[in-house]
Amino acid sequence: MFLKRLANIVRHRVPYREQVAEIAEQQAAITEVLLAIASSPHDLQPIFETMLANATSFCVATGGSLFLFEKGGLRVVARAGPPNPYLADRNGFMFPVPSGTPHAHLIETKSPLHIKDLAADPRYLKQEPLIVTLVEAMGVRTHLILPMLREDELIGAFAIFRKEVRPFTDKQINLLAAFAAQATIALESTRRERQIRELQMELAHANRIATVGQLSSSIAHEVNQPLASVVVSSRAALNWLSVENPDLDKARQSIAHAVEGASRAADIVGRIRDLIKKAPPRKDLVDINEAIREVIVLTRGEAQKNGVLAQTLFAEGLPLVQGDRVQLQQVMLNLIINAIQAMSEVAGRARNLHVTTSRDAAEGIRVAVLDSGPGLGTSNPERVFESFYSTKPNGMGIGLSICRSIVEAHDGRLWAVSNQPCGAVFQFTLRAYETASAPQPLEAPNTHMASWPKSEI
Repeated sequence: MFLKRLANIVRHRVPYREQVAEIAEQQAAITEVLLAIASSPHDLQPIFETMLANATSFCVATGGSLFLFEKGGLRVVARAGPPNPYLADRNGFMFPVPSGTPHAHLIETKSPLHIKDLAADPRYLKQEPLIVTLVEAMGVRTHLILPMLREDELIGAFAIFRKEVRPFTDKQINLLAAFAAQATIALESTRRERQIRELQMELAHANRIATVGQLSSSIAHEVNQPLASVVVSSRAALNWLSVENPDLDKARQSIAHAVEGASRAADIVGRIRDLIKKAPPRKDLVDINEAIREVIVLTRGEAQKNGVLAQTLFAEGLPLVQGDRVQLQQVMLNLIINAIQAMSEVAGRARNLHVTTSRDAAEGIRVAVLDSGPGLGTSNPERVFESFYSTKPNGMGIGLSICRSIVEAHDGRLWAVSNQPCGAVFQFTLRAYETASAPQPLEAPNTHMASWPKSEI
């Protein structure tokens, strides 16, 4: 009797152990997928591959694929299991969706499709090429396709198969449905982030054009000066050549001065073109001191027009930073123009502007713009970085917000504090390229104080 009861207990406990093991396996699969999503928020490929690998493993499937529906067909983005002769193992390629196929059925119904025996399916009996390939070339018998839906719009699907006739269980189908939902969320999140980045790029581009537009008269003055130098030097060269005994040395010097002036004008135009052109972000090695000097050339006319005494204090031997030169120059352009405009109405004291660069012990490089204007205009310095907040009568309030997003995209930070005894300090840090792999010892910086470069004629 005792042995019979013991056998009874064991017999009833075995299914429970199997259920517990199945739940644990399911939880492990979901956890692995969530970890993939957390570690690759902007890269969908490892997420898709992890989902498909876990789906085929948990469902004890021979193989499968994950594909996205786009205009003109479907695009395979992940595969598992044996090669598929129909798709030729080409992930990322666009394939048409033939009528009568399971994929066409999915497009029409947007409902799961569970074919328990593909060899007995009417599509196989009608000798549909894709079904024939699946059955005869790959040996597929049981086939399951689950849609990925976004607000009733079909955006993709999971497909898994077995080589034996063995239908998938409800638990396996539910797990695959959960993966399909997670993949849809990941796609939607990435799509929205891409839209936000594109909008930020559009705003940044508009802000650059607006800022350059504010400097139009100063830039015209900067361009006219080297062009005037070209005219004067060219006339001098003609005079030296037109006398009875031409002085070739002085004519040569005058021509050289003309060439220098033309080069300066071309440089200014080139910098303006770089600033206002619309281009995707780049990841180059940037000399921050040199990048700032190029911005200074464009803003010195504005400083002089507003009676601002501007000086630079650059640390020598700074490491390079990795990022987009134009975007970093946009940050400097905004900060310098804001400082100049803030001091334009200051009376009774000097209008001083300082731009400095230095080593930052924690983050690599620090850039600061200090002015002697009226200050931040708020007790909370963070407010100045809020979108559409502005202390200017005609300000849009997007410049500093864009600057912060650019700096943060470069793994840096931008903040503001009050200057003493008056004015404001805007400063940002950037990660030095040499510190990206290993910390470097700090050295006492060599600095050089210089006044804003004067225009030359």
